Amino acid sequence: MAIFNPWKLSSQKLGLFLVTFGFIWGMMLLHFTIQQQTQHESSIILREQILDLSKRYIKALAEENQNVADGPYVGTMTAYDLKKTLAVLLDSILQRLGKLESKVDNLVSNGTGVNSTNITTVSPSSGNSEKVNVADLINGAQERCELPPMDGFPHCEGKLKWMKTMWRSDPCYASYGVDGSICSFFIYLSEVENWCPPLLWRTKSLREESDPQSLAEIRTDFNDLFKVLSIHEEFRWMRLRINRMASAWIEAIKSLAEKKNLENRRHKKILLHLGLLTKESGFKIAENAFSGGPLGELVQWSDLITTLYLLGHDIRISASLAELKEIMKKVMGNRSGCPTRGDKVVELIYIDIVGLTQFKKTLGPSWVHYQCMLRVLDSFGTEPEFNSAQYAQSKGHKTPWGKWNLNPQQFYTMFPHTPDNSFLGFVVEQHLNASDISHLEDIKRQNQSLVYGKVDHFWKDKTSYLDIIHTYTEVHGTVHGTVRGASTAHIPGYVKNHGIVSGRDLQLLLRETKLFVGLGFPYEGPAPLEAIANGCAFLNPRFNPPKSSKNTEFFKGKPTLRELTSQHPYAELYIGKPHVWTVNIDDPIEVENAVKAILNQKIEPYLPYEFNCEGMLQRVGAFIENQDFCHGQVMWPPLSVLQVKIASSGESCKHVCQENKLVCEPSFFQHLNKDKDLQKYGIDCQSSETVNDIIVPAYDQSKKHCFFQGDLLLFSCAGSNGNYERICPCKDYMKGQVALCQNCL
Repeated sequence: MAIFNPWKLSSQKLGLFLVTFGFIWGMMLLHFTIQQQTQHESSIILREQILDLSKRYIKALAEENQNVADGPYVGTMTAYDLKKTLAVLLDSILQRLGKLESKVDNLVSNGTGVNSTNITTVSPSSGNSEKVNVADLINGAQERCELPPMDGFPHCEGKLKWMKTMWRSDPCYASYGVDGSICSFFIYLSEVENWCPPLLWRTKSLREESDPQSLAEIRTDFNDLFKVLSIHEEFRWMRLRINRMASAWIEAIKSLAEKKNLENRRHKKILLHLGLLTKESGFKIAENAFSGGPLGELVQWSDLITTLYLLGHDIRISASLAELKEIMKKVMGNRSGCPTRGDKVVELIYIDIVGLTQFKKTLGPSWVHYQCMLRVLDSFGTEPEFNSAQYAQSKGHKTPWGKWNLNPQQFYTMFPHTPDNSFLGFVVEQHLNASDISHLEDIKRQNQSLVYGKVDHFWKDKTSYLDIIHTYTEVHGTVHGTVRGASTAHIPGYVKNHGIVSGRDLQLLLRETKLFVGLGFPYEGPAPLEAIANGCAFLNPRFNPPKSSKNTEFFKGKPTLRELTSQHPYAELYIGKPHVWTVNIDDPIEVENAVKAILNQKIEPYLPYEFNCEGMLQRVGAFIENQDFCHGQVMWPPLSVLQVKIASSGESCKHVCQENKLVCEPSFFQHLNKDKDLQKYGIDCQSSETVNDIIVPAYDQSKKHCFFQGDLLLFSCAGSNGNYERICPCKDYMKGQVALCQNCL
């Protein structure tokens, strides 16, 4: 038989329950009083029966509800305020009943001669002094809040202390339900800012309650995007690229939707500010795009814009300071210390390094409230020791590009060359249309090579190297040269120069070519991938010693100490033979052997998944859904993929992970930054200290002494030290999609 449970009643039923409850008690008391007057000898027995029945009822009620989460912070629709009111009313009724019962007892004892001093009446509100006074519930007093373990949330304790003294400093905290209690602090820090672990008994989070989002729906046409891009002449080159690749993009988004559920994604409002295209930048990249100027940045911006659009997000594109100011003016009203609620004009901001400077200047001091929204397109990357302003200053790094104090993973690179940053990438364009492809079988590979270098000075001092190649192949080039002006002085006479060619003509040329020849510069460009995708082998010049800002003018001033072991480290590391042959171009025998080996085999076209349309859609989609730098710790990638490796003295985490066919994952460093964290992996810290340096966490094995990180911005996969062994967080990765681990989707 079901037992009556007043705590699960609606407000109307609760009111009825109160009336009924009062009526029943009144009738019982009336009956009780009558019984006392007629049968005084049974009063104690009847009272014991009433108390026994009450105890049994309470026990049954408790057993039925032992697994029901309840309390002021469980979630919405728990009617807790109503329950507080009911508790006060019941307490008042019980007190009144206690007084009536006492009077009845007095009457009984006076009528029968029983000594009233032998009967003890207990006040309903008495008991454990630690309990909250029931009447104080109305005024906001709360029961004790049981907090979960804080493992993996190193800032939770400090944030709680801050909230205790500062929660009244901004009215927005109260709007999230912060009321001065520990429980409300914890809920805010776990559900709004993610500094603390979630409370498992919460039925609904604040973010779910306060931040409803429409769902993103994939797009399968470019009509709306082309309207936006047509507004600016600066977007002409990008618009043409997107138009050429439109069918491939549409096919890719449909294919991805078949493989992955894209229906339950949050619709984001995204700003893209292309600082490099603003007149204020002075670079004139858009103006030079059709005459051989650098296109890497435009390629990456084009593909990012396309990806965000097809994934169904609301994008706004700015290429002038006036547009940036207009858009941000609508958001600038929020100078609050905690996140805004409700409709947001901007939730995510993609920007480049030039635009970052403009953004900070435009917003002034308020820019700190929007730092976490930033994703910075940064071709060569920004390492942690250049990103931290204080550390860079202490090391004497002089660079105009660093000192931003962002999370290093907010910098998005052209290639996955530094795991401290995020790999955005781009798409290798397939220029050939359906009619071209139908004739590809008619194109036969010739004994010819195509040199990677469209500017004459790239060819300087390369004649001996090219002579070897010319011995075995006909040598072609696409050097920018016209009847007047441009020099071709460094190009050997046997080279057949086609000049600057269209993308389609270049791919047709690559289709009949066997060898794509690197000259050592430009570094890490997209052209080698395009050649490999068309069936060429890439001759990749090795650098010994590696090139870096320490010995190469090109890298000086850039916020990285990364060492390039070849012209194209990505192709060397992640592709390799038979598609990529990394050689010392100053060693004639090594060059000759490589050329002969390439010419004696058939090499099929190959393009890593991460550089096609679908791969970029998958990768960027994962970043949008999972990367969150606005709410403290976000557990992505999942901690289950962590593999801890110990680097040798002087070895970086990047290197030791690569040696194990893994990649370093900087977001895991915080889980290796305490004694008890390292005990799980057999590292015994008999003593330890905290330092602010890029070389920690680290271990001095001889002394069993551990070094822990004191500045989260300095967690670095790149840092190394000759005296200690670095403790490194590695993860696996998907073949052809190095930015994502095998369980990241």
